Amino acid sequence: MPVDHPQLNLRARKLRPLIRIVACLLSSWTLSPGASFAQSKTAAQSFDSLAKKADEARDGDRLEEARSLYRKALALKPGWTEGWWSLGTIDYDANEYADAEKAFQHVSALTPKYASAWVMLGLCQFELNKNEQALKSLETGQSLGISRNSEMYDVMFYHIGLLHLRMEKYGSALKTFQKLAGDGMRTDEVALGLGMSILMVQPEALPAENTPGRTVILRIGQAEALFAGGKFDGAQEIYSKLVEDYPDYPGLHFAYGRFLLDFHKNDEAIAELQAELRNNPNHVLSLLELAATRATENPAEAAEYAKKAVALAPRLPIGHYLLGQFYADAGNAEAALPELEFAKRYMPDDPKVYFALGKAYTKLGRKEEAAKARAEFRRLQAKQEKESGPTVYGQQPQSVPQENEEPHVPH
Repeated sequence: MPVDHPQLNLRARKLRPLIRIVACLLSSWTLSPGASFAQSKTAAQSFDSLAKKADEARDGDRLEEARSLYRKALALKPGWTEGWWSLGTIDYDANEYADAEKAFQHVSALTPKYASAWVMLGLCQFELNKNEQALKSLETGQSLGISRNSEMYDVMFYHIGLLHLRMEKYGSALKTFQKLAGDGMRTDEVALGLGMSILMVQPEALPAENTPGRTVILRIGQAEALFAGGKFDGAQEIYSKLVEDYPDYPGLHFAYGRFLLDFHKNDEAIAELQAELRNNPNHVLSLLELAATRATENPAEAAEYAKKAVALAPRLPIGHYLLGQFYADAGNAEAALPELEFAKRYMPDDPKVYFALGKAYTKLGRKEEAAKARAEFRRLQAKQEKESGPTVYGQQPQSVPQENEEPHVPH
């Protein structure tokens, strides 16, 4: 479990039961070198004796003795991959994360295509608050392939989600926890991750047990977990009860409104978003959701929401995109262009930005730049449709991002 977040108790299971299985696998890898021909017979016998005693001490739960013996054996044979694995798992279970990190660095160097080694390295780095390194290691393990039935699969994704939260990548965190929930993992830890992602709460700011704040975040997450499993009615029932019991809780009406937008219940969603603004007039994401939702029916009102959002959060690119769209629709391409160009810097892979830019450049007579924008739009559109199906452009988005890095979190 993350040592800095004791309230979140999903973590890598105690790993000693896996050691012998993994050690057998590692011993068959051709990347794990054997003893040098130059080793003396005495040194080889010494290593074999130490390795055997280390395994016996490990299996007998004499872990300090095992740790000492593994280190002595590895000093004689530093290419002993399964020894590094065993030492790393013992150190990890003992919360000696710096030592465990070093051990798994050896394993991943000796067997660079072994996914579990990268996952364990990432878990150690997570505990050491090396967030960027941890995310890179876990994603490497993910890309190499962890079986859905593996002991580490859910733990890997859960910690990726926590790392996204730590790094304020709330959209990525939400997608990760939604995947876990969609795969059937309906624990309180995953629900809390979903709730924190929706309300943009850092793990260290999670309220204590048995407090209203903890209850709201948990219940929001439980509703979102039901939604991820296709149970809309159950999810809406939770949300309805929450807003009844905690009508003033910050972000709750926004979360419910956002949820309702998924099912095109726009009138109900608008009412919830406006309720959020009555509680908190400067709630930026509610302003942006209202700007996007009201764009067709009342563009002047929507533009005011977007202007206020940009004033409150000038670094959030979706606000600039929306405002640029409103200016363009009003025929003011000169005012639209700087807003859209700002959005492009932070949303470089979003086709809708280039679609809007192409129109703005055309209205201003900048033909070459318009052609480049249209070409980039077509490229990104084709890529997106290959991955997720056709999308209609030229309309306001039905959702807004949770962060600068990710301009769109699907609803």
